[in-house]
Amino acid sequence: MTTPDDRQPPPRFNAARYCLAENARTRGGKTALVMVGDGGHVSRLTYAEADRAVRGIAAGLLGLGLKRGERVMIRMGNEADYVLVYFGALAAGLIALPSSPQLTPQEASFLVENAGVSAIVMGEGLSEAAAPDRPGCLRIGLQDIAAMKAGAPLADYADTAADDPATLVYTSGTTSRPKGVLHAHRAIWGRRPMHAHWLGLTESDVMLHAGTMNWTYTLGVGITDPWACGATTVLYNGPRDRGIWPRLIAEQGATLFAAVPSVYRQMLKYADLGRHDLSCLRHGVTAGEALSPELATAWHAATGKPLYEALGMSEISTYVSSGPTIPVRPGSPGRPQPGRRVAILPPDGPPDPLPAGETGLLAIHRSDPGLMLGYWQRPDEEAAVLRGEWFTGGDLASLDADGYVWFHGRNDDLMNAMGYRVSPVEVEGVLAGHPDIAEVGVAELAVRADLSVIAAFVVPRPGAQPDAESLIAWCGERLAAYKTPRAIRFLDTLPRTANGKVQRKRLADAADRMS
Repeated sequence: MTTPDDRQPPPRFNAARYCLAENARTRGGKTALVMVGDGGHVSRLTYAEADRAVRGIAAGLLGLGLKRGERVMIRMGNEADYVLVYFGALAAGLIALPSSPQLTPQEASFLVENAGVSAIVMGEGLSEAAAPDRPGCLRIGLQDIAAMKAGAPLADYADTAADDPATLVYTSGTTSRPKGVLHAHRAIWGRRPMHAHWLGLTESDVMLHAGTMNWTYTLGVGITDPWACGATTVLYNGPRDRGIWPRLIAEQGATLFAAVPSVYRQMLKYADLGRHDLSCLRHGVTAGEALSPELATAWHAATGKPLYEALGMSEISTYVSSGPTIPVRPGSPGRPQPGRRVAILPPDGPPDPLPAGETGLLAIHRSDPGLMLGYWQRPDEEAAVLRGEWFTGGDLASLDADGYVWFHGRNDDLMNAMGYRVSPVEVEGVLAGHPDIAEVGVAELAVRADLSVIAAFVVPRPGAQPDAESLIAWCGERLAAYKTPRAIRFLDTLPRTANGKVQRKRLADAADRMS
Protein backbone atom coordinates (compact mmCIF):
# COMPACT_ATOMS: atom_id res chain seq x y z
CA MET A 1 0.00 0.00 0.00
CA THR A 2 1.27 3.47 -0.85
CA THR A 3 1.99 5.68 2.17
CA PRO A 4 2.88 9.38 2.28
CA ASP A 5 6.52 8.38 2.82
CA ASP A 6 6.85 6.59 -0.52
CA ARG A 7 4.65 8.73 -2.75
CA GLN A 8 7.66 10.32 -4.43
CA PRO A 9 10.31 8.33 -6.36
CA PRO A 10 14.05 8.55 -5.70
CA PRO A 11 15.64 11.65 -7.29
CA ARG A 12 17.59 9.47 -9.75
CA PHE A 13 15.08 7.16 -11.41
CA ASN A 14 14.82 5.39 -14.76
CA ALA A 15 11.45 3.86 -15.63
CA ALA A 16 12.87 1.01 -17.72
CA ARG A 17 15.34 0.04 -15.01
CA TYR A 18 12.51 0.08 -12.47
CA CYS A 19 10.52 -2.45 -14.53
CA LEU A 20 13.32 -4.74 -15.69
CA ALA A 21 16.66 -4.65 -13.89
CA GLU A 22 15.63 -6.18 -10.57
CA ASN A 23 13.32 -8.67 -12.24
CA ALA A 24 16.14 -9.84 -14.51
CA ARG A 25 18.39 -10.31 -11.46
CA THR A 26 15.93 -12.09 -9.16
CA ARG A 27 13.51 -13.85 -11.57
CA GLY A 28 15.35 -13.85 -14.88
CA GLY A 29 13.85 -17.17 -16.02
CA LYS A 30 10.25 -16.14 -15.33
CA THR A 31 8.01 -15.37 -18.31
CA ALA A 32 7.52 -11.62 -18.66
CA LEU A 33 5.55 -11.50 -21.91
CA VAL A 34 3.38 -14.00 -23.75
CA MET A 35 2.26 -13.15 -27.29
CA VAL A 36 -0.57 -15.26 -28.71
CA GLY A 37 -0.94 -14.99 -32.47
CA ASP A 38 -2.84 -16.37 -35.40
CA GLY A 39 -3.71 -20.03 -35.11
CA GLY A 40 -2.83 -20.06 -31.43
CA HIS A 41 0.91 -19.56 -32.05
CA VAL A 42 2.54 -18.59 -28.75
CA SER A 43 5.88 -16.87 -28.19
CA ARG A 44 7.38 -16.10 -24.79
CA LEU A 45 9.94 -13.69 -23.43
CA THR A 46 11.58 -14.06 -20.03
CA TYR A 47 12.63 -11.16 -17.85
CA ALA A 48 16.29 -11.88 -18.56
CA GLU A 49 15.60 -11.88 -22.31
CA ALA A 50 13.56 -8.68 -22.10
CA ASP A 51 16.25 -6.92 -20.08
CA ARG A 52 18.96 -8.00 -22.54
CA ALA A 53 16.90 -6.99 -25.59
CA VAL A 54 15.94 -3.60 -24.14
CA ARG A 55 19.53 -2.73 -23.29
CA GLY A 56 20.61 -3.93 -26.75
CA ILE A 57 18.07 -1.66 -28.42
CA ALA A 58 19.12 1.21 -26.15
CA ALA A 59 22.75 0.76 -27.21
CA GLY A 60 21.73 0.51 -30.86
CA LEU A 61 19.68 3.72 -30.76
CA LEU A 62 22.51 5.64 -29.13
CA GLY A 63 24.90 4.10 -31.63
CA LEU A 64 22.95 5.77 -34.44
CA GLY A 65 23.88 9.13 -32.97
CA LEU A 66 20.63 9.84 -31.11
CA LYS A 67 21.13 12.10 -28.11
CA ARG A 68 19.50 12.18 -24.69
CA GLY A 69 16.04 13.70 -24.86
CA GLU A 70 15.48 13.21 -28.61
CA ARG A 71 12.12 11.78 -29.69
CA VAL A 72 11.72 8.27 -31.10
CA MET A 73 8.37 7.57 -32.75
CA ILE A 74 7.14 3.97 -32.61
CA ARG A 75 4.98 3.21 -35.65
CA MET A 76 4.30 -0.48 -35.20
CA GLY A 77 1.46 -2.93 -34.85
CA ASN A 78 0.72 -5.22 -31.93
CA GLU A 79 4.07 -6.98 -31.94
CA ALA A 80 6.52 -7.86 -29.16
CA ASP A 81 9.17 -5.50 -30.50
CA TYR A 82 6.83 -2.58 -29.84
CA VAL A 83 7.24 -2.87 -26.08
CA LEU A 84 10.97 -3.62 -26.36
CA VAL A 85 11.57 -0.51 -28.46
CA TYR A 86 9.45 1.54 -26.05
CA PHE A 87 11.50 0.47 -23.03
CA GLY A 88 14.71 0.62 -25.09
CA ALA A 89 14.13 4.30 -25.75
CA LEU A 90 13.56 4.94 -22.04
CA ALA A 91 16.62 2.87 -21.14
CA ALA A 92 18.72 5.10 -23.43
CA GLY A 93 17.38 8.34 -21.96
CA LEU A 94 15.44 9.10 -25.14
CA ILE A 95 11.77 10.09 -25.30
CA ALA A 96 9.43 7.40 -26.63
CA LEU A 97 6.48 8.53 -28.76
CA PRO A 98 4.01 5.63 -29.03
CA SER A 99 1.66 5.91 -32.02
CA SER A 100 -1.04 3.92 -33.71
CA PRO A 101 -0.58 2.18 -37.07
CA GLN A 102 -4.13 3.36 -37.83
CA LEU A 103 -2.89 6.92 -38.26
CA THR A 104 -3.00 8.17 -41.83
CA PRO A 105 0.26 9.48 -43.34
CA GLN A 106 -1.03 13.03 -42.84
CA GLU A 107 -1.78 12.43 -39.17
CA ALA A 108 1.59 10.76 -38.63
CA SER A 109 3.34 13.64 -40.40
CA PHE A 110 1.82 16.13 -37.98
CA LEU A 111 3.14 14.17 -34.99
CA VAL A 112 6.60 13.89 -36.53
CA GLU A 113 6.84 17.61 -37.28
CA ASN A 114 5.21 18.79 -34.08
CA ALA A 115 7.41 16.62 -31.86
CA GLY A 116 10.57 17.14 -33.90
CA VAL A 117 11.01 13.37 -34.16
CA SER A 118 14.60 12.20 -34.73
CA ALA A 119 13.87 8.54 -35.52
CA ILE A 120 10.88 6.44 -36.59
CA VAL A 121 10.77 2.72 -35.85
CA MET A 122 8.68 0.97 -38.51
CA GLY A 123 6.80 -2.23 -37.79
CA GLU A 124 5.84 -5.24 -39.86
CA GLY A 125 3.53 -4.53 -42.79
CA LEU A 126 4.07 -0.76 -42.82
CA SER A 127 5.48 0.57 -46.07
CA GLU A 128 8.09 3.28 -46.40
CA ALA A 129 5.30 5.62 -47.43
CA ALA A 130 3.81 5.24 -43.95
CA ALA A 131 6.90 6.89 -42.44
CA PRO A 132 6.74 10.67 -42.84
CA ASP A 133 9.74 12.18 -44.60
CA ARG A 134 11.46 14.68 -42.31
CA PRO A 135 15.00 15.90 -43.02
CA GLY A 136 17.49 14.24 -40.69
CA CYS A 137 14.90 11.81 -39.31
CA LEU A 138 16.16 8.22 -39.20
CA ARG A 139 14.00 5.32 -40.37
CA ILE A 140 14.57 2.14 -38.42
CA GLY A 141 13.14 -1.19 -39.58
CA LEU A 142 12.63 -4.54 -37.90
CA GLN A 143 15.90 -5.87 -39.30
CA ASP A 144 17.68 -2.98 -37.63
CA ILE A 145 15.93 -3.75 -34.34
CA ALA A 146 16.87 -7.43 -34.64
CA ALA A 147 20.52 -6.45 -35.09
CA MET A 148 20.34 -4.16 -32.06
CA LYS A 149 18.90 -6.93 -29.89
CA ALA A 150 21.72 -9.23 -30.96
CA GLY A 151 24.40 -6.58 -30.49
CA ALA A 152 26.31 -5.53 -27.41
CA PRO A 153 23.85 -4.22 -24.81
CA LEU A 154 24.13 -1.01 -22.88
CA ALA A 155 26.04 -1.77 -19.70
CA ASP A 156 23.46 -0.02 -17.57
CA TYR A 157 20.29 1.94 -17.90
CA ALA A 158 20.62 5.68 -18.43
CA ASP A 159 21.15 7.66 -15.24
CA THR A 160 18.04 9.80 -15.53
CA ALA A 161 16.35 12.03 -13.00
CA ALA A 162 12.81 11.23 -11.95
CA ASP A 163 11.66 14.46 -13.63
CA ASP A 164 13.47 13.83 -16.91
CA PRO A 165 11.06 13.41 -19.85
CA ALA A 166 10.39 9.80 -20.90
CA THR A 167 7.19 9.51 -22.94
CA LEU A 168 5.29 11.81 -25.29
CA VAL A 169 1.68 10.73 -25.88
CA TYR A 170 -0.59 12.57 -28.30
CA THR A 171 -4.22 13.04 -27.43
CA SER A 172 -6.98 15.17 -28.89
CA GLY A 173 -7.21 18.68 -27.50
CA THR A 174 -9.74 21.46 -27.87
CA THR A 175 -8.14 22.54 -31.14
CA SER A 176 -8.16 20.78 -34.51
CA ARG A 177 -4.76 19.17 -33.91
CA PRO A 178 -3.77 16.56 -31.30
CA LYS A 179 -1.60 17.78 -28.44
CA GLY A 180 1.39 16.04 -26.91
CA VAL A 181 1.28 15.05 -23.24
CA LEU A 182 4.84 14.83 -21.91
CA HIS A 183 5.45 12.42 -19.04
CA ALA A 184 8.52 12.01 -16.87
CA HIS A 185 10.19 8.78 -15.77
CA ARG A 186 8.44 9.24 -12.41
CA ALA A 187 5.07 8.54 -14.07
CA ILE A 188 5.66 4.81 -13.70
CA TRP A 189 6.29 5.28 -9.98
CA GLY A 190 3.09 7.30 -9.86
CA ARG A 191 1.14 4.24 -10.99
CA ARG A 192 1.85 2.36 -7.77
CA PRO A 193 -1.48 3.20 -6.05
CA MET A 194 -3.28 1.38 -8.88
CA HIS A 195 -1.53 -1.92 -8.17
CA ALA A 196 -3.14 -2.63 -4.81
CA HIS A 197 -6.27 -0.53 -4.98
CA TRP A 198 -7.57 -1.08 -8.53
CA LEU A 199 -5.78 -4.03 -10.09
CA GLY A 200 -4.96 -6.05 -6.99
CA LEU A 201 -1.73 -6.86 -8.81
CA THR A 202 1.11 -8.99 -7.38
CA GLU A 203 4.08 -10.88 -8.79
CA SER A 204 2.04 -14.10 -8.94
CA ASP A 205 -0.52 -12.67 -11.38
CA VAL A 206 -1.01 -13.24 -15.10
CA MET A 207 -2.49 -10.14 -16.74
CA LEU A 208 -4.36 -10.52 -20.05
CA HIS A 209 -5.09 -7.22 -21.79
CA ALA A 210 -7.49 -6.98 -24.73
CA GLY A 211 -5.94 -3.79 -26.14
CA THR A 212 -3.10 -3.15 -28.56
CA MET A 213 0.32 -1.86 -27.55
CA ASN A 214 -0.03 1.55 -29.15
CA TRP A 215 -2.72 2.47 -26.60
CA THR A 216 -1.52 3.90 -23.28
CA TYR A 217 -4.11 1.75 -21.47
CA THR A 218 -2.33 -1.33 -22.80
CA LEU A 219 1.22 -0.01 -22.37
CA GLY A 220 0.37 0.92 -18.80
CA VAL A 221 -2.00 -1.68 -17.38
CA GLY A 222 -1.11 -4.48 -19.78
CA ILE A 223 2.68 -4.25 -19.66
CA THR A 224 4.22 -1.60 -17.41
CA ASP A 225 2.22 -2.46 -14.29
CA PRO A 226 2.76 -6.25 -14.48
CA TRP A 227 6.47 -5.73 -15.13
CA ALA A 228 6.76 -3.26 -12.27
CA CYS A 229 5.39 -6.00 -9.99
CA GLY A 230 7.26 -8.95 -11.53
CA ALA A 231 4.07 -10.48 -12.96
CA THR A 232 3.41 -12.00 -16.40
CA THR A 233 1.55 -10.18 -19.16
CA VAL A 234 -0.36 -11.82 -22.03
CA LEU A 235 -1.27 -10.02 -25.26
CA TYR A 236 -3.04 -11.20 -28.39
CA ASN A 237 -2.10 -10.18 -31.94
CA GLY A 238 -4.17 -12.57 -34.00
CA PRO A 239 -7.39 -11.92 -35.93
CA ARG A 240 -9.99 -10.02 -33.94
CA ASP A 241 -12.54 -12.54 -32.70
CA ARG A 242 -15.14 -11.45 -30.16
CA GLY A 243 -15.10 -14.92 -28.65
CA ILE A 244 -11.33 -15.21 -28.22
CA TRP A 245 -10.99 -13.68 -24.75
CA PRO A 246 -12.61 -16.36 -22.53
CA ARG A 247 -10.58 -18.99 -24.37
CA LEU A 248 -7.35 -17.05 -23.75
CA ILE A 249 -8.22 -16.53 -20.08
CA ALA A 250 -8.60 -20.29 -19.66
CA GLU A 251 -5.64 -21.34 -21.83
CA GLN A 252 -3.16 -18.82 -20.36
CA GLY A 253 -4.38 -19.04 -16.77
CA ALA A 254 -5.07 -15.32 -16.63
CA THR A 255 -5.84 -14.13 -13.12
CA LEU A 256 -6.65 -10.57 -14.27
CA PHE A 257 -8.33 -9.37 -17.47
CA ALA A 258 -8.32 -5.76 -18.66
CA ALA A 259 -10.52 -4.29 -21.39
CA VAL A 260 -12.95 -1.50 -22.19
CA PRO A 261 -16.61 -2.09 -21.25
CA SER A 262 -17.62 -2.78 -24.86
CA VAL A 263 -15.35 -5.86 -24.90
CA TYR A 264 -17.14 -7.29 -21.86
CA ARG A 265 -20.45 -6.50 -23.54
CA GLN A 266 -19.37 -8.37 -26.68
CA MET A 267 -18.20 -11.34 -24.64
CA LEU A 268 -21.59 -11.62 -22.97
CA LYS A 269 -23.36 -11.38 -26.32
CA TYR A 270 -21.18 -13.47 -28.61
CA ALA A 271 -18.95 -15.76 -26.53
CA ASP A 272 -20.09 -19.00 -24.96
CA LEU A 273 -18.69 -18.29 -21.49
CA GLY A 274 -19.92 -21.61 -20.15
CA ARG A 275 -17.58 -23.56 -22.48
CA HIS A 276 -14.46 -22.17 -20.78
CA ASP A 277 -13.03 -22.69 -17.31
CA LEU A 278 -12.66 -19.18 -15.90
CA SER A 279 -11.87 -20.29 -12.36
CA CYS A 280 -8.35 -18.86 -12.64
CA LEU A 281 -9.74 -15.35 -13.16
CA ARG A 282 -9.95 -13.30 -9.96
CA HIS A 283 -11.61 -10.24 -11.46
CA GLY A 284 -11.80 -8.02 -14.53
CA VAL A 285 -10.82 -4.36 -14.73
CA THR A 286 -12.17 -1.73 -17.05
CA ALA A 287 -11.34 1.83 -18.09
CA GLY A 288 -11.63 4.11 -21.11
CA GLU A 289 -15.44 4.25 -21.07
CA ALA A 290 -18.03 4.47 -18.33
CA LEU A 291 -19.09 1.09 -16.96
CA SER A 292 -22.86 0.83 -16.69
CA PRO A 293 -24.25 -0.86 -13.57
CA GLU A 294 -26.30 -3.14 -15.85
CA LEU A 295 -23.19 -4.44 -17.60
CA ALA A 296 -21.35 -5.01 -14.32
CA THR A 297 -24.34 -6.93 -12.97
CA ALA A 298 -24.69 -9.02 -16.13
CA TRP A 299 -20.98 -9.91 -16.12
CA HIS A 300 -21.07 -10.96 -12.46
CA ALA A 301 -24.19 -13.04 -13.04
CA ALA A 302 -22.57 -14.85 -15.99
CA THR A 303 -19.12 -15.43 -14.47
CA GLY A 304 -19.31 -14.86 -10.72
CA LYS A 305 -16.41 -12.41 -11.07
CA PRO A 306 -16.48 -8.69 -10.20
CA LEU A 307 -15.55 -5.83 -12.53
CA TYR A 308 -13.50 -2.98 -11.13
CA GLU A 309 -13.72 0.35 -12.93
CA ALA A 310 -11.19 3.20 -13.07
CA LEU A 311 -11.36 6.81 -14.21
CA GLY A 312 -8.32 8.58 -15.60
CA MET A 313 -6.88 10.58 -18.45
CA SER A 314 -3.72 10.76 -20.54
CA GLU A 315 -2.29 13.43 -18.24
CA ILE A 316 -2.42 11.34 -15.06
CA SER A 317 -3.61 7.85 -16.04
CA THR A 318 -6.13 6.23 -13.69
CA TYR A 319 -6.41 7.75 -10.22
CA VAL A 320 -10.03 7.03 -9.24
CA SER A 321 -11.15 3.41 -9.04
CA SER A 322 -12.96 0.61 -7.32
CA GLY A 323 -11.01 -2.54 -6.51
CA PRO A 324 -10.04 -5.07 -3.86
CA THR A 325 -9.68 -2.31 -1.24
CA ILE A 326 -12.41 0.02 -2.59
CA PRO A 327 -15.90 -1.53 -2.68
CA VAL A 328 -17.91 -1.07 -5.85
CA ARG A 329 -20.67 1.52 -5.72
CA PRO A 330 -22.83 1.08 -8.88
CA GLY A 331 -22.78 4.13 -11.12
CA SER A 332 -19.57 5.53 -9.64
CA PRO A 333 -16.06 4.73 -10.97
CA GLY A 334 -14.90 4.56 -7.35
CA ARG A 335 -12.90 6.64 -4.92
CA PRO A 336 -9.52 8.37 -5.26
CA GLN A 337 -6.83 5.75 -4.71
CA PRO A 338 -5.09 6.04 -1.31
CA GLY A 339 -2.21 8.49 -1.54
CA ARG A 340 -3.97 10.63 -4.18
CA ARG A 341 -5.08 14.17 -3.33
CA VAL A 342 -8.30 14.85 -5.22
CA ALA A 343 -10.76 17.73 -5.00
CA ILE A 344 -13.77 19.27 -6.76
CA LEU A 345 -13.11 22.87 -7.80
CA PRO A 346 -15.55 25.53 -9.00
CA PRO A 347 -15.35 25.96 -12.80
CA ASP A 348 -14.60 29.65 -12.29
CA GLY A 349 -13.09 31.75 -9.56
CA PRO A 350 -10.58 30.83 -6.84
CA PRO A 351 -9.50 27.15 -6.74
CA ASP A 352 -11.07 26.43 -3.37
CA PRO A 353 -12.33 22.83 -3.05
CA LEU A 354 -16.09 22.47 -3.00
CA PRO A 355 -17.92 20.51 -0.29
CA ALA A 356 -19.34 17.03 -0.83
CA GLY A 357 -22.35 16.91 -3.12
CA GLU A 358 -21.48 19.96 -5.22
CA THR A 359 -20.58 19.59 -8.90
CA GLY A 360 -17.42 21.12 -10.32
CA LEU A 361 -14.14 20.28 -12.01
CA LEU A 362 -12.45 17.08 -10.90
CA ALA A 363 -8.90 18.02 -9.87
CA ILE A 364 -5.77 16.25 -8.68
CA HIS A 365 -2.94 17.83 -6.73
CA ARG A 366 0.09 18.86 -8.74
CA SER A 367 2.42 16.98 -6.39
CA ASP A 368 1.18 13.61 -7.70
CA PRO A 369 4.18 11.83 -9.29
CA GLY A 370 1.94 10.42 -12.02
CA LEU A 371 1.01 13.85 -13.32
CA MET A 372 2.42 14.96 -16.66
CA LEU A 373 5.30 17.38 -17.01
CA GLY A 374 3.13 19.46 -19.35
CA TYR A 375 1.75 19.81 -22.87
CA TRP A 376 4.31 19.78 -25.66
CA GLN A 377 4.69 23.32 -26.99
CA ARG A 378 1.20 24.26 -25.75
CA PRO A 379 1.85 26.69 -22.86
CA ASP A 380 -1.57 28.34 -23.20
CA GLU A 381 -3.44 25.04 -22.87
CA GLU A 382 -1.15 24.02 -20.03
CA ALA A 383 -1.90 27.22 -18.13
CA ALA A 384 -5.63 26.66 -18.66
CA VAL A 385 -5.67 23.36 -16.73
CA LEU A 386 -3.52 24.48 -13.79
CA ARG A 387 -5.46 26.11 -10.98
CA GLY A 388 -3.22 27.01 -8.08
CA GLU A 389 -2.01 23.73 -6.56
CA TRP A 390 -4.38 21.69 -8.72
CA PHE A 391 -4.58 20.16 -12.19
CA THR A 392 -8.04 20.05 -13.77
CA GLY A 393 -8.64 17.90 -16.81
CA GLY A 394 -12.11 19.13 -17.76
CA ASP A 395 -14.21 16.38 -16.15
CA LEU A 396 -17.28 17.55 -14.23
CA ALA A 397 -17.89 15.49 -11.11
CA SER A 398 -18.99 15.52 -7.50
CA LEU A 399 -17.83 13.68 -4.39
CA ASP A 400 -20.34 12.08 -2.04
CA ALA A 401 -19.98 11.92 1.73
CA ASP A 402 -17.99 8.67 1.45
CA GLY A 403 -15.53 10.09 -1.08
CA TYR A 404 -16.97 8.33 -4.14
CA VAL A 405 -16.73 10.21 -7.43
CA TRP A 406 -19.85 10.80 -9.54
CA PHE A 407 -19.11 11.75 -13.13
CA HIS A 408 -21.24 14.45 -14.78
CA GLY A 409 -19.65 14.70 -18.23
CA ARG A 410 -17.08 17.02 -19.77
CA ASN A 411 -16.66 20.73 -19.25
CA ASP A 412 -15.75 20.95 -22.91
CA ASP A 413 -16.79 19.09 -26.04
CA LEU A 414 -14.14 16.34 -26.20
CA MET A 415 -15.59 12.99 -27.20
CA ASN A 416 -14.73 9.50 -26.00
CA ALA A 417 -14.31 6.85 -28.70
CA MET A 418 -13.34 3.39 -27.41
CA GLY A 419 -11.28 5.04 -24.67
CA TYR A 420 -9.55 7.56 -26.95
CA ARG A 421 -10.30 11.24 -26.52
CA VAL A 422 -11.20 12.79 -29.88
CA SER A 423 -11.58 16.46 -30.68
CA PRO A 424 -14.75 17.30 -32.65
CA VAL A 425 -12.83 20.16 -34.27
CA GLU A 426 -10.40 17.71 -35.88
CA VAL A 427 -13.21 15.60 -37.38
CA GLU A 428 -15.14 18.67 -38.46
CA GLY A 429 -12.07 19.99 -40.26
CA VAL A 430 -11.87 16.83 -42.36
CA LEU A 431 -15.55 16.84 -43.28
CA ALA A 432 -15.50 20.57 -44.05
CA GLY A 433 -13.18 19.75 -46.94
CA HIS A 434 -15.80 17.58 -48.64
CA PRO A 435 -17.18 19.36 -51.73
CA ASP A 436 -20.81 18.51 -50.89
CA ILE A 437 -20.79 19.85 -47.34
CA ALA A 438 -21.74 23.41 -46.41
CA GLU A 439 -21.59 23.07 -42.62
CA VAL A 440 -20.80 20.31 -40.17
CA GLY A 441 -20.86 19.73 -36.44
CA VAL A 442 -19.54 16.64 -34.66
CA ALA A 443 -20.60 15.26 -31.29
CA GLU A 444 -21.25 12.04 -29.44
CA LEU A 445 -24.56 10.34 -30.21
CA ALA A 446 -26.17 7.91 -27.79
CA VAL A 447 -27.24 4.79 -29.68
CA ARG A 448 -28.07 2.91 -26.48
CA ALA A 449 -28.34 3.82 -22.83
CA ASP A 450 -24.77 2.68 -22.25
CA LEU A 451 -23.16 3.28 -25.64
CA SER A 452 -22.30 6.45 -27.60
CA VAL A 453 -20.58 6.85 -30.96
CA ILE A 454 -19.02 9.75 -32.84
CA ALA A 455 -21.60 11.27 -35.17
CA ALA A 456 -21.37 14.00 -37.81
CA PHE A 457 -24.30 16.36 -38.27
CA VAL A 458 -24.12 17.66 -41.84
CA VAL A 459 -25.73 20.51 -43.76
CA PRO A 460 -25.29 19.72 -47.51
CA ARG A 461 -24.46 22.39 -50.06
CA PRO A 462 -27.45 23.54 -52.18
CA GLY A 463 -28.21 20.93 -54.82
CA ALA A 464 -25.85 18.33 -53.32
CA GLN A 465 -27.09 14.99 -52.03
CA PRO A 466 -24.20 13.27 -50.24
CA ASP A 467 -24.90 9.88 -48.72
CA ALA A 468 -23.78 8.78 -45.27
CA GLU A 469 -21.67 5.89 -46.53
CA SER A 470 -19.55 8.05 -48.81
CA LEU A 471 -18.98 10.65 -46.07
CA ILE A 472 -17.82 7.97 -43.64
CA ALA A 473 -15.48 6.63 -46.33
CA TRP A 474 -14.15 10.17 -46.89
CA CYS A 475 -13.28 10.40 -43.20
CA GLY A 476 -11.82 6.90 -43.18
CA GLU A 477 -9.26 7.93 -45.78
CA ARG A 478 -8.15 10.92 -43.72
CA LEU A 479 -8.59 9.94 -40.08
CA ALA A 480 -7.64 7.04 -37.86
CA ALA A 481 -10.42 4.48 -37.56
CA TYR A 482 -11.27 5.42 -33.98
CA LYS A 483 -11.77 9.07 -35.03
CA THR A 484 -14.02 8.26 -37.99
CA PRO A 485 -17.75 8.96 -37.42
CA ARG A 486 -19.96 5.92 -37.07
CA ALA A 487 -23.14 7.83 -37.87
CA ILE A 488 -24.14 10.69 -40.18
CA ARG A 489 -27.23 12.84 -39.62
CA PHE A 490 -28.39 15.44 -42.15
CA LEU A 491 -29.73 18.83 -40.99
CA ASP A 492 -31.07 21.95 -42.67
CA THR A 493 -29.14 24.18 -40.26
CA LEU A 494 -26.85 23.72 -37.28
CA PRO A 495 -28.03 24.95 -33.86
CA ARG A 496 -25.99 28.00 -32.91
CA THR A 497 -25.68 30.49 -30.08
CA ALA A 498 -26.52 34.19 -30.53
CA ASN A 499 -22.84 34.70 -31.30
CA GLY A 500 -22.90 32.10 -34.08
CA LYS A 501 -21.08 29.30 -32.24
CA VAL A 502 -22.25 25.77 -33.02
CA GLN A 503 -24.01 24.23 -30.04
CA ARG A 504 -22.69 20.69 -30.22
CA LYS A 505 -24.72 19.53 -27.25
CA ARG A 506 -27.94 20.35 -29.19
CA LEU A 507 -26.98 18.58 -32.43
CA ALA A 508 -28.61 15.26 -31.56
CA ASP A 509 -31.85 16.98 -30.51
CA ALA A 510 -31.90 18.92 -33.78
CA ALA A 511 -31.53 15.68 -35.75
CA ASP A 512 -34.33 14.05 -33.73
CA ARG A 513 -36.68 16.90 -34.56
CA MET A 514 -36.02 16.40 -38.29
CA SER A 515 -36.58 12.65 -38.23
